[in-house]
Amino acid sequence: MLLHVHPVTPQPRALRTITDCLSEGGIIVYPTDTIYGLGCDIFQHKAIERICQIKHLDPAKAQMSFICYDLSDLSKYTKSIDTPLYRMLKAYLPGPYTFILPASKEVPKILKSKKDTIGLRVPDNHIAREIVRTLGHPILSTSLPGEMVEEYTDPDLIQENFGKVVDLVVDGGIGGMMASTVVDCTGDELRLIRQGLGVWPEMA
Repeated sequence: MLLHVHPVTPQPRALRTITDCLSEGGIIVYPTDTIYGLGCDIFQHKAIERICQIKHLDPAKAQMSFICYDLSDLSKYTKSIDTPLYRMLKAYLPGPYTFILPASKEVPKILKSKKDTIGLRVPDNHIAREIVRTLGHPILSTSLPGEMVEEYTDPDLIQENFGKVVDLVVDGGIGGMMASTVVDCTGDELRLIRQGLGVWPEMA
């Protein structure tokens, strides 16, 4: 199913359709401020397993992120962080960044990596954030399977290529072609893991 959603003022009815799908264990493809993502409810284990099957991944090794509405979810899903790190996150988010942080006990076990970390994103995209706000908690997100980036930009193409393996494709217009910048915040110093759309200063 392809659902058209206004990119600036998402329709409440459409948001309810999306969150009902997620709450029932559905998988969606939805727009972010980078490329379109593959997502599900973080508390729907069968949906998480389905995503891993689609991407041929082991859940414990999969690179997935929590999509949050804002930084208010930090205290629930990550361990306590210091003030300088919080200020840094606040400066860069919302934006095209994924920050790797220590996971708290609230994170479902199936989603914890062996390093006990999670990726946290607050995308600068109205649809993505309103989905999370309407649902009431973060959604899990990962990239679509395959190597053809152009398949990730056009919702009609996404529906054509992935419509049979997901429950809903959210059409928020043409998407980007570059993934987020990934920064590991779990060590003594910040470490750039992947340079993506987000500008990141050079680090010594």
